[in-house]
Amino acid sequence: MNKTIRNTSVFVLLLVLALLGRATWVQAYEARALADDQKNRRNTIAQYAQPLGNIVVAGSPVTGSERSGGGTDLEYRRTYTDGELYAAVTGYSSQAYGATQLEGIYADVLDGTDDRLKNPLDAVTRKQQEPGTVLTTIDPAVQKAAYRALGNKKGAAVAVDPASGRIMALTSTPSYDPSRISGTNDGAAWQELTGDEDKPLVNRALRQPLPPGSTFKLVVAAAALEDGLYRSVDTATESPDPYTLPHTRTVLRNENASAPCENATIRTALRYSCNNVFGKMAADLGQDKVRAMAEKFGFNDAGLDVPVRAYASVYPSKMDPAQTALSGIGQFDVTATPLQMAMVSAAIANDGLLAAPHMVSEVVDSDGDALTSFEDGDTRRIVSSATAGQLRSAMVTVVEEGTGTNAAVAGAEVGGKTGTAQHGENNSKTPYAWFTSYAKDPSTGKQVAVAVMIEDSGAARSEVSGNGLAAPVAQKMMAAALK
Repeated sequence: MNKTIRNTSVFVLLLVLALLGRATWVQAYEARALADDQKNRRNTIAQYAQPLGNIVVAGSPVTGSERSGGGTDLEYRRTYTDGELYAAVTGYSSQAYGATQLEGIYADVLDGTDDRLKNPLDAVTRKQQEPGTVLTTIDPAVQKAAYRALGNKKGAAVAVDPASGRIMALTSTPSYDPSRISGTNDGAAWQELTGDEDKPLVNRALRQPLPPGSTFKLVVAAAALEDGLYRSVDTATESPDPYTLPHTRTVLRNENASAPCENATIRTALRYSCNNVFGKMAADLGQDKVRAMAEKFGFNDAGLDVPVRAYASVYPSKMDPAQTALSGIGQFDVTATPLQMAMVSAAIANDGLLAAPHMVSEVVDSDGDALTSFEDGDTRRIVSSATAGQLRSAMVTVVEEGTGTNAAVAGAEVGGKTGTAQHGENNSKTPYAWFTSYAKDPSTGKQVAVAVMIEDSGAARSEVSGNGLAAPVAQKMMAAALK
């Protein structure tokens, strides 16, 4: 054979072998990575090839699907019932911008590609199955009460069943309708939402920790009682008024200068929200003991999934005594989400036990068989039963005789704590208004824990207070929960 032909043949054979080897490698080792690549259009086509499974509230779907129409190879697009009402729960599923919240976490279940939906033969053939369903714990009456009460305010609200940990309401305002951005040609709506300075796409209930102000005094009071610094909520404290921050000349004053805050009991200090008492208490305890109690309640937990990941609420470290004192009134670098402050009230209401919060009860396949279940009442002890009882008693005083009177619900035991958190350089910006509370109906046994945060209501600075802005929202939520 001609040498040139022989060499060419060998070279061609090597090329064929290389191609076969590469094809084998791709099929055997890289197939899954290529299939899962976000740039693989086939994934998006498969995701929207059939109507998506639904997210369900109280037995009724709050999501749906409709045909996309011409001009796209994506057969169906997501629709939402009362989209603005439930956006903080569902998130969005967009053909162009991906998916968030429950839509994102359970995307494979909802589009039918989750391997748990397939039988063994389907797993081999990669046949797409009927989608599954996500069942939430949301109570529509409480959700609607929260959303309507927040109105045009910028803020958030959370309601939790203290005994089970079920999230009954999760609301963030201003909200948005996820249907507006569910297709491929919604660029104008997307630009409007992402460019809005009020940030409607931010889930303030879970993902915007802010200074909790005086609502954090419940955590400090719990630390003082558990540590034995004070025997009960009716024991006089050692609290000069005004109180000078340690090693400084800065005086920590009270909002109500005439309030009986000097050496006040914890009950009186919560009733009048005495800064001097809780600033001194935090300094006396020291940052380590306050932090330990805060972390029991859930602060500094970067892995809080409900199942949507909540941003960590923060109790800081490496503070000096003056900063520790400020942390005792929920200032300095202390931050919390409304979910976190609802957890504080829930644990106190539940006799010192904190049930793991969750807003999904079950994920099921098309036959209704469970793929994932979330147990109610998965609890851990935060404070003793005695401490929880004393704190409830003091919180009831706040609502019946103190700064939280706007939260009262007729016929129910209601306890709460207001908060007005300063922010901005030299506290120059409008304060945040907070309220956290619990309510129990002695005749039915129903109960609920709530936290409300008003970031901005448009009110004048002098009109911002937890009782004036946040407590009325909490009141409507608690009333709805107890019906």
